[in-house]
Amino acid sequence: MNILGCLDKPTAGEYLLNGIRTKDLSQKELSELRKQYIGFVFQNFQLIPRLTAEENVALPLLYRGMSRDEIHTRSREMLQRVGLSARSEHRPGELSGGQMQRVAIARAMVTGPKLLLADEPTGNLDPDATEKILDLLLKCRSDGTTVVLITHDMSVAEKADHVLRISAGRITPA
Repeated sequence: MNILGCLDKPTAGEYLLNGIRTKDLSQKELSELRKQYIGFVFQNFQLIPRLTAEENVALPLLYRGMSRDEIHTRSREMLQRVGLSARSEHRPGELSGGQMQRVAIARAMVTGPKLLLADEPTGNLDPDATEKILDLLLKCRSDGTTVVLITHDMSVAEKADHVLRISAGRITPA
């Protein structure tokens, strides 16, 4: 996942993201590539505790230099899509684990990334919230986003077009 997200470089071989060779890019160029193409849903959320849900969702848009009005509109729309409009002014410490996960997903999706990398995006959610988030991820996929999802939950994996199993660091038949 770190190689796909341009956080690490492969020790052998080559990785192209949207036709761009990542191997010889500087850290600054890799950062620009991530900002332009990738949304991340981290397993441990990576929300900033002092920021509200809306402000956490807005961060990637700030880095892109969007206007304050556009940032506000897009952040609110994304929180609505994940069912958290009423919690937009709450800080992470005031949210449940499932709500924090949905804020993290909203933040990953707010830029309309070409590649969405999700590490256990439903791991902290109840069955109803899991279904809503999977529907949202499937909608992203149908809108043209490539979604790469890591999960230990086979009912989640069954929703995917392609499944790879990794055991002891090796890809095994699914």
